[in-house]
Amino acid sequence: MSIAPVEEEVVSSDSVVEPDVPWITLVWNDPVNLMSYVTYVFQSYFGYDRAKAEKLMMDVHTKGRAVVSHGPREKMEIDTEALQGYGLWATFQKDD
Repeated sequence: MSIAPVEEEVVSSDSVVEPDVPWITLVWNDPVNLMSYVTYVFQSYFGYDRAKAEKLMMDVHTKGRAVVSHGPREKMEIDTEALQGYGLWATFQKDD
């Protein structure tokens, strides 16, 4: 008894799949949180040094928002949720 070889169908795609990046997390200015608290959150959650945390806080304060992190969508969702847990007004979006 002989076993015939089995042909396997090879599926190839002409389209290139690009990773779903980059995404960004934004913190928006609000009338509630103190600037020192926003700086504290950036330092404690992201581990940013004081200078970077203060620069981002000043962007939030003077420009109305700051991009505080970037990466894959799942990570930006996590960062946004964490920042909201601290009481900050945070959102995420695809970076253009």
